[in-house]
Amino acid sequence: MSTMLSKFDPAVDKRFLIALSGFIWSAIGVLLCSTAYSWLTMEHVRSGPLLVISGILLALTIHHFGFLKIANRNIDRILSKKGKVCIFGFQPWKSYMIILIMISMGAVLRQSPLPKPYLSVIYIGFGGAMFLSSFRYYRIFYKKMF
Repeated sequence: MSTMLSKFDPAVDKRFLIALSGFIWSAIGVLLCSTAYSWLTMEHVRSGPLLVISGILLALTIHHFGFLKIANRNIDRILSKKGKVCIFGFQPWKSYMIILIMISMGAVLRQSPLPKPYLSVIYIGFGGAMFLSSFRYYRIFYKKMF
């Protein structure tokens, strides 16, 4: 029975999974930052530069103290696997619940009365941190390829 199910396992090479992880983190980071940018330009916010700087400082903090550690754990887990790895294995399964909670919180915040320019600081913070942390995946991918 397990061999029958194993043919449906979307397994890929570890190097590909590391590159895919980096791409996903980059894409989500760019998406969040571009959403924040659209809110800041749509409103013609006078305090825009201050909000952007605040978002960048938040991004650097989240990157250094949070997402970089998560990326390192994900990379270590992927590299410790033998053979090919399930394509959904770039995150541990329990992290998918955290991802769903974060997506839900983002949706709630977007619908909240919080002004979008202030919300942009949070989006720049998390988006920038994801984008910066994605380069850890690319560095490891490069080392494994060459």
